[in-house]
Amino acid sequence: MEKLYLVTNPGSSSRKYALYRDDELICKLHFEMEGKDVICTRKLPDGSKKKIAKEFKKLTDTVKYVKQILKDEGYLSEKMQLAAVIARVAATGDYFSHDHKVDHDCLERLKIAKKRAPLHVPVVAAEIEECVREFKDTPVLTISDSSFHNTRDSVHKYYAIDKDLADRAEIKRYGYHGLSIGSIANYLERHDLAAEKVVVCHLGSGSSVTALLDNRSYDTTMGYSPLEGLMMATRCGDIDAAAAIAIGRELKLSSDELEEYLNKKCGLLGVTGETDDMREVISLRDDGDERAKLAYNLYIYRIQKAIAQMAAALHGIDALVFTATIGERNAEIRRDIIAGLGYLGFNINDTKNAEGLGEHTHCVISTGSSKPIYVIATDETAAMIRRAQILLSRG
Repeated sequence: MEKLYLVTNPGSSSRKYALYRDDELICKLHFEMEGKDVICTRKLPDGSKKKIAKEFKKLTDTVKYVKQILKDEGYLSEKMQLAAVIARVAATGDYFSHDHKVDHDCLERLKIAKKRAPLHVPVVAAEIEECVREFKDTPVLTISDSSFHNTRDSVHKYYAIDKDLADRAEIKRYGYHGLSIGSIANYLERHDLAAEKVVVCHLGSGSSVTALLDNRSYDTTMGYSPLEGLMMATRCGDIDAAAAIAIGRELKLSSDELEEYLNKKCGLLGVTGETDDMREVISLRDDGDERAKLAYNLYIYRIQKAIAQMAAALHGIDALVFTATIGERNAEIRRDIIAGLGYLGFNINDTKNAEGLGEHTHCVISTGSSKPIYVIATDETAAMIRRAQILLSRG
């Protein structure tokens, strides 16, 4: 019997599902609102699309229909059944720094996580609960987005607060983007590119910089939540706690409202006052918009500083990696970041950088005299499936 895996990716305005045979993509289902109705689009690896009409009005109802759609489209049958439903979880706490088969205890832990992170966890928690109800005979797995960072020493995990409080309330630096960074570490090893001291820049709508020592996480910029670290699309990144409190006081925000503001109203969006899309930021900057210019320069500077911090943590640096949407696709940003890293031994080959990945999964964009600079396509789903297989093998 073939083993199939269904990966769920719930968002605030859409629901995405991907069906895999081992690590081979079979199809994707994308649910989104179209007017007052929910529309499902089936997408195949060759790029072809098909709209599937279903009569329901709420995105929260999608799980009820996924299994039937997969059967109707011929993907599930007696000979082709799901081995697992997989959900990525980015949640605070030691429990969710590990992968789990969803059981009663896991569901109770999700309730606690929702209270601790009301902005990030409720959507995925609701999705997991619904998957457990609808896929009764199929294991539902939570794959941790933090577990790759469990190899870090305690000095990299703790804040300078009362340790008893930190342990009791689980207020520590868990780190995120672990699936992405883990996929990069796996790629480096498989393609004989790994070095002792590597810094990985995951640059997307959420961004982080991670130090790898012997291909294991040594330190990373994200902390208790994905808010810490770099300036991002809508997240402020590092900010003085007193400044955050002052924002809440000035805008008369509750603690939950302040957390939402720092996560959704800051970053590129906050500085430009117009957009969280880096392509639009660059266009506005080129048209002479001063706020867009400031946003772009802040973004570059914060990344350069984080790379330097990680190099300092490692006591040196042997190679640099760019990944995720912006890291993989934006040659100008890579060029401008590297322009400030000559003192670390990095210089960019403008021609190779402009060519980028193309149809490849990695490329080298450094000059012959530079330390290696790689662009590598991240594959978080493959990392999730590998981890799911390990979890299932434990019985």
